[in-house]
Amino acid sequence: QVHLVESGGGLVQPGGSLRLSCAASGSSLAYYSIGWFRQAPGKEREGVSCISRDGSNTNRADSVKGRFTISRDNTKNTVYLQMNSLKPEDTAVYYCALYRYSFQATCATLPSQYDRWGQGTQVTVSS
Repeated sequence: QVHLVESGGGLVQPGGSLRLSCAASGSSLAYYSIGWFRQAPGKEREGVSCISRDGSNTNRADSVKGRFTISRDNTKNTVYLQMNSLKPEDTAVYYCALYRYSFQATCATLPSQYDRWGQGTQVTVSS
């Protein structure tokens, strides 16, 4: 079974950047579309971005368009989330997960359509 581990979170000032990684073990990530999600205290988990198996299709939430970029390196079994121009409202625990419908060419960012969630990595944007 695939096991996902997120890393790369931390404390950053507004306007700064971070790159999150989602590394897989147990199976090749090349079989799966992957999504990134976040959950702030007291709020529901929300979709941030997703990427298809071969990286040809991506999807992003409106709140992160122009600032966040998802990518993948299947040779390293890792998916990345490059986050630029970070804002305090980006503060949350960030998770990656496998898309249940990875046989499709595209992906969606609905948390209910994902499995095998990682443990999350904390991102805090504060001065």
